[in-house]
Order: sequence, then structure tokens, then C-alpha cells
Amino acid sequence: MRTKSGTQRLLRWIGNGLLVVMLIWTLVPIYWMVATSLKKDKEIYGFEATLVPRHPTLDAYRLLFAKTPFVKYVKNSIIVAVATTAASLVLGCLGAYALARLRFRGRRTIASGLVFTYLVPPSLLFIPLFAVMSTFRLVDTYHGLVLAYLGFTVPFCTWLLMGYFRSVPLELEEAALVDGCSRMGTLVRIILPMSLPALAVVAFFSFTQAWGEFLYAQVFVSSNEVRTVTAGISNFIVEDVFFWGPMMGSAVLSALPPVILYLVFQRWVVKGLTLGGVKG
Repeated sequence: MRTKSGTQRLLRWIGNGLLVVMLIWTLVPIYWMVATSLKKDKEIYGFEATLVPRHPTLDAYRLLFAKTPFVKYVKNSIIVAVATTAASLVLGCLGAYALARLRFRGRRTIASGLVFTYLVPPSLLFIPLFAVMSTFRLVDTYHGLVLAYLGFTVPFCTWLLMGYFRSVPLELEEAALVDGCSRMGTLVRIILPMSLPALAVVAFFSFTQAWGEFLYAQVFVSSNEVRTVTAGISNFIVEDVFFWGPMMGSAVLSALPPVILYLVFQRWVVKGLTLGGVKG
């Protein structure tokens, strides 16, 4: 018994140590962003560089709002992320309901194809996507960027919602159909209200993916009128000069919306992820 107890204690200590290492690994980059955004230039470059800001200043943030189109970038990111989230919810719900409840030829093939589609790296698709968008004149537009993002948000959303929709008792849906409710009415009145945690996870995933995506935003957009905040950060690199203060300030501010969104819907997101591990 003593040996078993000692082994369990050792494993617990190892597990706690690994958690501490992971916590430090996660927090150090965040601290570095915040600290660098509050430093003066002489504390960032050269021999006077410091780990902690000696004289914290908000000059980097003032420069962002006064002399750069940062606000425009944030506005563009909000438009693209909200549009992607809304479209992912609508298409994901419709596709998941069809695959979970309806019976038609090729249903399993389509369901398996969703997984393979989601696993394809975006870096392999931006060249053919750019050719398609150039043909349809969607380059440097909100619509083109949203359509590109739907390629990796809709498959995940559909696959996740399928597991939740299958968990809803079929008897409730059949009773609604007997009472004269249509298929669409059943989805809206029965299925969706019982799948709110899953919808929260889907919305959070779609928003964060569209908000933080860089490759497509950099390749498909060339003007500041449509450029998102992640691609706009690269404008602080001029040839071989890095403006670290404004760059880190924009990184800190651009990270706030997903964090705030998660804190607001934390209970639903955690519940959806937990139940998804059981039901999916």
C-alpha cells in the first residue's frame, strides 16, 4: 500500500510539474507582448533592452490610433468574422440536420468527406483558391475572404453539430411532425433549442478562426480597405526594420475580442466541449 501511495504521489507531482511548465509556456508570450507594447524604444532595442518596462508608456497605442489604419483593420476583421460565424451556423445546422436525420444515398460518404476536407491544410489550397477568386473577381473583397474561411469552418461545424442532433430524442421530432410541423420548423423549434451549447462552441470556433487567420487574409487582400487586423500587423515590418512597440500593441488589442467572447460565453462553451466529447 505504501508503495502504491508513493507511486501515486510521484505521478501527481509529475503531472503538476507538467501543468506548471505548460502554464509558463503559455503565459510568457502573452507577458512579452504586453511588456513590449509598454516599453520605450530604447528599452526594446540595443544594450538597454529590459525584461520589465522601467518607465511604462502608452506611446505605442497612441501611435496605433493616431497614425495607422488600425481601427479600419479591426472593423474589417469584425465584418469578416461575424459574417463567417453567421454563415457557418446556418450552413452547419442545415448540413448537420440533413446528415443526422435524413436518409439518402451517399450520406455516409458526405459525412466522411467533411472530416477529410477539414484535415486539408489551408496552405495547400490558397493557390487554387486565388485562381478561382480571380476568375470571379472576389479578390480583395469581404465576400471572397468569407467564402475562403467557410471552407474550413463549415466542415468542422457540421461534423460537431451532427453528434448533438443525433442525441436529441427522435420521438420529440416525430411528435412535432405529427402535429403539423415541417422539417425546418422541427429544426428551429426542437433541435436548435436543445443544442445551444453546441451552437456556442460552433460560433466561438468560427469567430476565432476567422478573426485570427493570417494566410488567406494576406494573400487574398491587398488594400487597407479590406485588410484584416492580423494581416495589418505585418505592415509594421518595413524591409528589415521591425517596429516592435506598435506591433505588440496591435497584437495585444487584437487578442482581446476572442478572449472577451470566451469569457462572456464561457459556461456554454465549456459545457458544449464537455458534452461533445461524450455525444460526438
